[in-house]
Amino acid sequence: MTAQRQPFQLLMLMAIVMPLAFSSWMTLLNNFTIDVAQFNGQDIGLLQSIREVPGFLAFTAIFILALLHEQRFALISLLLLAVGVFATPFFPSTMGLLVTTFIMSTGFHYFETLNQSLKWQWLEKEHAAQQMGKLIGIGSICSLTVYAFIWLANNILELPYLYMYLITSGAALLIIGYMWLAFPLFKAPVEQHKKIVLRKAYWLYYALTFMSGARRQIFMVFAGFMMVEKFGYNVGDIALLYLVNHLFNFFFAEKIGRWIGRVGERKALLFEYIGLFLVFTSYAFVDDRHLAAGLYIVDHLFFAMAIAIKTYFQKIAEPKDLAATAAVSFTINHIAAVVIPVTFGAIWLTSPSLVFLIGAGMAITSLVLSRFIPLAPTQDHRVSGFFQKFDLNQAKQ
Repeated sequence: MTAQRQPFQLLMLMAIVMPLAFSSWMTLLNNFTIDVAQFNGQDIGLLQSIREVPGFLAFTAIFILALLHEQRFALISLLLLAVGVFATPFFPSTMGLLVTTFIMSTGFHYFETLNQSLKWQWLEKEHAAQQMGKLIGIGSICSLTVYAFIWLANNILELPYLYMYLITSGAALLIIGYMWLAFPLFKAPVEQHKKIVLRKAYWLYYALTFMSGARRQIFMVFAGFMMVEKFGYNVGDIALLYLVNHLFNFFFAEKIGRWIGRVGERKALLFEYIGLFLVFTSYAFVDDRHLAAGLYIVDHLFFAMAIAIKTYFQKIAEPKDLAATAAVSFTINHIAAVVIPVTFGAIWLTSPSLVFLIGAGMAITSLVLSRFIPLAPTQDHRVSGFFQKFDLNQAKQ
């Protein structure tokens, strides 16, 4: 292993550890809270709200970076994630699960923030899209492994929840220990800002990030709910959809990243948002359960296209702004996590189709925004079209 490849090898191990812990937590959550903790709807709603709180606090990562090396902070965040999952079966009460969930979620959200920052810093711009796609594929195959293990543990081995939690999170803890001991501290190419950075020059990236968060909520909350409520999909059906989604990621995410690197962010996002408009519009009127499943799989596949937003920012950003912007953008992305489920949930009660038609409108809004991405974005050419005259290299302010 050459010194130049070491950072990417570390990113690969991180891509394995995160789903190893988090996918097991997500897969077991509903059954564990009902079967063991005796949760009702109010309890699970409170738990999910607590889980989203650290997402809003992601911007605080930049202050902690004044005290910790970014690589160490990322590993500590993974440690919090794994410890939260490891502790979950030992505290099967409302208060116990709220605490372990908050610990797990804090680690998860800090890690996701730092992981994005490290990718921006460690991956070369020319190959970043393909390498990000490869990392998505690695994470997906790890999630598939977790799903297969839980199915085997539950249906064949009949293991209790305790063992399933301990095996997956214990494996994650072992890999974290290896990463801590086996890898040197890699020096950042450029010293990062240790303060909040919000620049007018990055407005297009912020807008695309917010819209991406809104689109994710419609998929995660309402598309899956439609599969159950309208088409009667059971737990096994939904699990099968998850498996297919991750298989597609494993086989196609790196290819999508390579394609983005070849055609550029502007053309890639044009394809994504036209596709999302068609998917959301189809959601509104679909009546066939098999066609709905196909739409769900295609919708998930478009998540890999979000690489284009990340590589766009990598190309336009001042090198010192990467870590600070990763923290801020993760908070921006999570604004929709609170607003959309509540407001769109009220709309759903009267017109589920309207929820997806509004989603189609969001796709068109994103499409319009993406038209301002230059064909070849750089630090001196961040936007094109009407707004180009306002791009005065404001990162120097």
